[in-house]
Amino acid sequence: MDPMLAEKPVDLAALSPVDLHHRVAQFLYLEARLQDTHAYDAWEQLWEDDAIYWVPANGHDTDPERQMSILYDNRSRIKVRVEQLKTGRRHTQTPRSELARLISNIEVVGVEGAEVSVRANVLIYEDNLRGETIWAARNEYRLRLVGGAFRLVRKKIGLVNNARPVFTLSFLV
Repeated sequence: MDPMLAEKPVDLAALSPVDLHHRVAQFLYLEARLQDTHAYDAWEQLWEDDAIYWVPANGHDTDPERQMSILYDNRSRIKVRVEQLKTGRRHTQTPRSELARLISNIEVVGVEGAEVSVRANVLIYEDNLRGETIWAARNEYRLRLVGGAFRLVRKKIGLVNNARPVFTLSFLV
């Protein structure tokens, strides 16, 4: 490949706030679409090897190493979760839930090197045989720019009602 045609690395700190926000928002919308359409393999490929996918229980400032979480997955556990969903044998996802996500209040919190910290509010509409459920969350993300594209390093889903029992959270949240 001609070195003059190679894409120059993006310096996140050098991007205008508007351009950075746009790139982050487009990534979050892509992730949401992959989750909502059950594109499990494509969603899994968004994750870095040092990833953490976390849904705290009983509050938002808990320590996942010392207290119970609804979900606390490293990269290998994310892969196992995706493989389980792809079997079609999860009784709470037979048939699969119909999902639609709304993402709003996207805030770029900070940039450090090739990583950006982001917050966003999310509403997830779920329709399945048990009925309709609305899930509300305050999400925190750490995204890493790799080869010109963002990848997930950390995703914390702070369910607004996580202090109450959560009966069937069996889809990619």
